[in-house]
Amino acid sequence: MYHRAELYDVIYRGRGKDYQGDARDLVKLVKERNDTATSLLDVACGTGKHLRYFAEEFDRVAGVDLAEDMVRIAGDSLPGIPVYQADMSDFDLGSRFDAITCMFSSIGYLPGVSELDSALRSFSRHLNPGGIVVIEPWWFPERAISGHVVSDLVTEGDCTVSRISHAVLAGNAHRMDVHYVVARTGQGIEHFTDTHVLALFTREQYENAFVMAGLSVEYMTWDKPGPGLFVGSKAR
Repeated sequence: MYHRAELYDVIYRGRGKDYQGDARDLVKLVKERNDTATSLLDVACGTGKHLRYFAEEFDRVAGVDLAEDMVRIAGDSLPGIPVYQADMSDFDLGSRFDAITCMFSSIGYLPGVSELDSALRSFSRHLNPGGIVVIEPWWFPERAISGHVVSDLVTEGDCTVSRISHAVLAGNAHRMDVHYVVARTGQGIEHFTDTHVLALFTREQYENAFVMAGLSVEYMTWDKPGPGLFVGSKAR
């Protein structure tokens, strides 16, 4: 799906995704732990919907994403905000931030524990002393469900999108096959498929990655669907 980034936004708008509310809650979480924070990096920023609201609360924000289309759309829609194409498991922007966020369970796309550990080291390198890292994980193995089906049907203007996903357990990962049907007035109907593989890291593997990167870590639930949040802090 991520090579068709425009559909990503259509689907999440159809689901009623509250980017502003998410950003407000994340800003509150960061400021409670570092009330002098003035800069934020959003890793796996997608098309920049959270960044738009982070920019209202921090003097300096930036984004990172692996997908070229996501970076292009985010850059076009957020003039003046730098958005970089990079792999979260090993990147170097040459600057540091007071906070780093990584949402949408994007961390689960890392293929293994070594990449998870490397990603947290990269995050830590980009943090100022006292900086905060917030990561939304994918499901833990004990909560992973095989055979789960999710469906969406969204119409915006002259475009209707149907999305159906089916996820199964495949070793230490979730394999999610997704089918899309896209119909546009005057352009006909297109069908395509996509496959996502998300690692089922344990809570301990996440926490170990934080600690090995020199970060303290706490796990917390919040009032959003999903497995919760990991919050790390770098010593001052």
